[in-house]
Amino acid sequence: MSFEITGLSFSYGDHAVLEGVDLSVADGELACVLGPNGVGKTTLFRCILGLERPRAGTILVNGRPLDELSVAERAREMAFVPQSHAQVFDYEVLDVVLMSAASRLGPLRAPAASDRARAEEALERVGVAHLAHRSFMQVSGGERQLVLIARAIAQNARSIVMDEPTSALDFGNTARVMAVVRRLASEGLSVIASTHAPDLAYLYADTVLALDNGRVRACGSPADVITGPLLSELYGLPVEVSSLYDDKVRACVPTEMLRGDSPFVTSGRGKR
Repeated sequence: MSFEITGLSFSYGDHAVLEGVDLSVADGELACVLGPNGVGKTTLFRCILGLERPRAGTILVNGRPLDELSVAERAREMAFVPQSHAQVFDYEVLDVVLMSAASRLGPLRAPAASDRARAEEALERVGVAHLAHRSFMQVSGGERQLVLIARAIAQNARSIVMDEPTSALDFGNTARVMAVVRRLASEGLSVIASTHAPDLAYLYADTVLALDNGRVRACGSPADVITGPLLSELYGLPVEVSSLYDDKVRACVPTEMLRGDSPFVTSGRGKR
């Protein structure tokens, strides 16, 4: 297993944030973490990345205990794609991807020709090679996210952690980014990504982990987790899940909108 998380618990002082979380993600699998705001998804990722120390439990990354890995070793084992990235300097896109070489370089050493070739290949793999010499600050949100994924690929790690990779992206860019994420998993990487879209989790993931108040509400195949009763309990509102295309896709809809009796409906749209 590339990620093996067992009995993971974490607290901020007396406030328990995660309790007994188990998750296994093998090479070639994409796991999506689902749940409302504030249930511990970001804290889980911070523990996986070694930024927070769990109160209890173990995390193995490619068979190695996380707490035995140095910072450089962690960077060689797993890459991280944040949901947003603030640049201080106006780097070119290629330079942003070249930052992936940092864990392999000593102080004040410039990237080698092989690092540059790896960065260019990574940009090609995600379909944005034409942006290599554009300003990172001046490309679109979807293009920036693909650049950050290219940086993770160029890091040459076996595992990738992604914090809401489609946050604030439009429909087209969401589809493009998720297609790239799915392809990376299919090529043998292990990927963990959080999302607020159960429809996307169903369509792309191999495993779905549903968190509720820091505990695992469900973990298993998308078909077992993405159901109306579970989503209704998880999000605290009635949700209807409809199967489409021989159950290759599931659409998740709050039924209040179907009935038109939602307190948030301000027009006749939901009553047709």
